[in-house]
Parts: sequence; C-alpha cells; structure tokens
Amino acid sequence: MSFNTFGHMFRVTTWGESHGPAIGCTVDGCPPGIALSEADLQPWLDRRKPGTSKFTTQRKEPDEVRILSGVFQGVTTGTSIQLMIENTDQRSKDYGDIAQSFRPGHADITYHQKYGVRDYRGGGRSSARETAARVAAGGVARAVLRALVPGLAISGYMVRIGTKGIDRARFDASQIEQNPFWCPDAVAAEEWAQYLDDIRLNHNSVGGVIEVVATGVPAGLGAPIYAKLDSDLAAAMMTINAVKGVEIGDGFDAAMLTGVENADEIRMGADGPEYLSNHAGGILGGISTGQPVVCRFAVKPTSSILTPRQTVNTKGNEVDLITKGRHDPCVGIRAVPVGEAMMACVVLDHLLLDRGQTGGVRGKIG
Repeated sequence: MSFNTFGHMFRVTTWGESHGPAIGCTVDGCPPGIALSEADLQPWLDRRKPGTSKFTTQRKEPDEVRILSGVFQGVTTGTSIQLMIENTDQRSKDYGDIAQSFRPGHADITYHQKYGVRDYRGGGRSSARETAARVAAGGVARAVLRALVPGLAISGYMVRIGTKGIDRARFDASQIEQNPFWCPDAVAAEEWAQYLDDIRLNHNSVGGVIEVVATGVPAGLGAPIYAKLDSDLAAAMMTINAVKGVEIGDGFDAAMLTGVENADEIRMGADGPEYLSNHAGGILGGISTGQPVVCRFAVKPTSSILTPRQTVNTKGNEVDLITKGRHDPCVGIRAVPVGEAMMACVVLDHLLLDRGQTGGVRGKIG
C-alpha cells in the first residue's frame, strides 16, 4: 500500500513527481450537478505557483490544470474527476550532485532506507511540487462548498516567518493579497521582506507559521472519537511537505490557561447559542460548533540550501553537500494556498459524511 489517498467520502488521490512529465490527482465522491470548469480551478493554482516573487523558487511553471474526466456540459457527473498539471520547467541536471548523497533535513535518506530507490530529481514524490495537485482538488472542494454552503469562506495567511511574527492588533484582512507573504499585517510584511532577503542572500532558509480559518462552517460536522473534525484537519495539514506541528484554536497556548480563562462561555442570541470567545477553534469534542474553525501549522526551513552541510552518501562515505537548483528561502509562503485547499477538502468531506449519517438533522436549542 502506498497511501496516496486521503479523505472518507470526498477522496483525493495525488500522483506524479516533481520532474516527471506531469502531476495531478483523482477526485472521487464529488456530488453531481456542481458547476465546474478549469477556470474555476486555475485561480487557486495561480496563487500557489512558483516564481511569483524573489521570495519563492524561480522555477517557472504555468501550472495550467486540465480536467480529463468527471465533468460533462459544465457540471460534475458524480464520477471520478481526473485533474492533470504538466511539468514544463524541470532542470534535472541541477540535482546530479545529490543522486548519491542525502540532503540533511530532507526525505532523501528515509525514502532510500524504505524503498531502496528514489527519484532524486527535485525530490521526486517528496517535493513540494506535489501540493499543486492538492490545490487543484481544493478548488473542486470549494466549488462544491460554494453550492452547498454559500456562506462558507476559507482564508489562509502567514502569522510568522522565522523569529518575526505579526501584531494581531494590526490585523487587516485586506492586506493578505497585497504582499508576497500573505501577511495580514502591512508593517510586519515590510519587515519580513528585509529579513527574508538577508536569509536568501546568505544562502540560508527559514520556517514559518500559517493560520487557516474557515467561517460559516455549520455546527455538527465531525464525530466524537475516530473521525473528529480536528483530528482529520491535523492529519491533513501534517501531510503537507515540511509541516512539523499543527494547532487547533489556541493549541499549545491553551495549556497555559486556567479553566476559567479557557472556557468559551455561551449565551442565547437571536438565532441560537452564541459563544463569547473561541479558544477551542470552532471545534468541541471533535464536532464543529458553528464558530470559525481555526487551524495553525508550522513549516520547517527549506532543506535545500547553498550552504555546505555535513551528510553521507549511499556508500556510507561522509561528505559535505551544497544543494543546487531553485528553492524557496521560506517554503511556508507557498504553503498558504495549500493549507486553504486542505481545509476545504476536510470540511467538505465532513459535510458529506454528516449528510450521509444525520441528513442534516440537528438537536434543537431554545
């Protein structure tokens, strides 16, 4: 079993390698009758594609998505949707030096230890290029959510690069699309530009933290034990390349609160229960509360850097390695659209699961 599939009802199987002819995915479980075209998916891929600023890899890929099946006369048919994105700007020669050596901090060594063979060109299957297929699948999920839950919205942004974080008092959602970092703090974005430029020019890299928020999520999605909405969200975000930690709501900071501080108190509003805070991140007992679902994940520094690092090769010899090629000084920047896509896939998956189990019936309050 190669485990290239995620999801329960809305299932996504990704395929392809960084330097192969194409990458893509098969989306199964999409409801029929949903308006869908390549034009609906392309804007999401354009947000993730490389070469958009000096702070991302300079590999130039148009990332044009093609729908090969599952759509007829502009709507989904309920059958599997096949999506393909061709690779057009590979430079496999850049990776000749790592054909027999393992990049420290990268999956090279574990792939070799597990399979005995690996595609060293750009990391093959372990490359962040694989995430373009997820973004395409996320575009399908967004189209379905738009039809089934019109008020639902998903937004991702960076809250930290390395040692530099945002000031939440300056949070301005309109700034997210106005800078190369998806940063909601205009002052921080300017600081990050100089900070990351210094990192890049010193042949180094740095990590980051991304926050993804889904608003308008109906109450009742998820299940109490083994299909918790938050556990599936955490698992989905952890599958993104280079992610090393995930939080829901206050996350680890909740451990520093008292019960009085952490409790999201409830009052009755005109339309039902209203929460006075959201420390839980919109999920209680694995089930959505109707509040914004808040997920945060940490991305480690890019492993491929031009500064020599100590490692070994396949013969067991100790060597110093410089990784050539075109790489992101902070891979977390392009992880923002990927996090949004994974949120969309998981929320839709749980919406479909809930429709199958409860038919949308809810317990009444008031």
